[in-house]
Amino acid sequence: MSLTLERLQSLMLREIAVVVNKDRKIKGQMYFNITDVKVSRDYSIATVYYTILSDEEEELKRAEEILNDINKDVRKEVAQKVKNIRRMPALKFKFDESLAYGNKIDQIIEDLKNEQ
Repeated sequence: MSLTLERLQSLMLREIAVVVNKDRKIKGQMYFNITDVKVSRDYSIATVYYTILSDEEEELKRAEEILNDINKDVRKEVAQKVKNIRRMPALKFKFDESLAYGNKIDQIIEDLKNEQ
């Protein structure tokens, strides 16, 4: 029995969020909010979208480095938890810019209200 693409994405979203954040206090990591997971149709690549609580360039770069460092460990742990898949997709972490974009739009609307 194999998992449908949508079910796999949902399952991976939950498991990756737990695995990525479980040892953050020990390693001094920041908190990652995993917002979405998109798996390719051939199940070879899973793009994992994340956000962090800071929008500073230095923090974003540090977050990317941390995720690249723990990529293999995360993939291994998630593969152990997701049993009904033949081959675990490669993980590709990508910063989710939609939250920052939404905040920018909110700020523009607020500025327009204040001008009136």
